[in-house]
Amino acid sequence: MYVCSCFGVTDKQVKEHAAAGACTPRQIASATKAGTDCGSCVRTIQGLLGRGACPRRELLEKGKAPAVALAPDSELAESQLAEAA
Repeated sequence: MYVCSCFGVTDKQVKEHAAAGACTPRQIASATKAGTDCGSCVRTIQGLLGRGACPRRELLEKGKAPAVALAPDSELAESQLAEAA
């Protein structure tokens, strides 16, 4: 099923990125662009990600820096860096 019709991103792709460590819609957007155009898919992405354990949140709670793949030279990358700090 397509989650993001603007960029042709499927629920399978979102789940694969989540399994690889993406915990937030911003991280999914950084990897796939889903949610960066009209934004109507963001709630669906949030639903797919759920509220389960997130390695990134666990690292932040322990005071360790997360290892997050960032899109080079993007506003999302800059906001993720600020969010991780």
